[in-house]
Amino acid sequence: MTATFPNRRQALATLAALAALPAFAHDHADHTLDPMAPLPGESIYRLDATLQDQDGRSFPLSSLRGAPVLASMFYTSCDKVCPMIIETLHATLRALPAGERAGIKVLMASFDPGRDTVAVLKKTAQARGCDGSWVLTRADESTTRKLAAVLGIQYRRLSDGDYNHSSTIDVLDPSGRIVARTAKLGGADPVVTAAIHKMAAARG
Repeated sequence: MTATFPNRRQALATLAALAALPAFAHDHADHTLDPMAPLPGESIYRLDATLQDQDGRSFPLSSLRGAPVLASMFYTSCDKVCPMIIETLHATLRALPAGERAGIKVLMASFDPGRDTVAVLKKTAQARGCDGSWVLTRADESTTRKLAAVLGIQYRRLSDGDYNHSSTIDVLDPSGRIVARTAKLGGADPVVTAAIHKMAAARG
């Protein structure tokens, strides 16, 4: 298991279409978004990526704009860290007031689109108690790597078919900027819940 992250230069080399990515964005002023408004330069939604969810629906990454998102990556055959990531996300949601929790989306993108079919993602969502606010996705290999780059996540496939990967959870504001990040697993990280509280307060 690695805990390192690709730096911004690596992400920019992979994703020339994105503007320079700051470590985190701190301006929470535009949480009620005009869907036709230009995205900020540091938004991950500037990535032209099509994902497929656990219901077989294909959608652009940018369609997630408009609400805070907890975003991470995983693969369903992982029996160690990935279940802990999912449980940490559940713990984070439970730690939020009901009003804040109701407005959150969760994005879990697979490292392993070859084995993580729609049916497998659906079965995993059901087994892990992921309700309608959770989106478990797959994409082609190129899109998967680009998505990992903008989320600050590293992974590589091992010879036995498993993956070595970081355990990052990102908090995205409604316009797709990363406003907090954690690699702590097992419970809600106060850094994450504080970022969500701040966005909720800004919305009034």
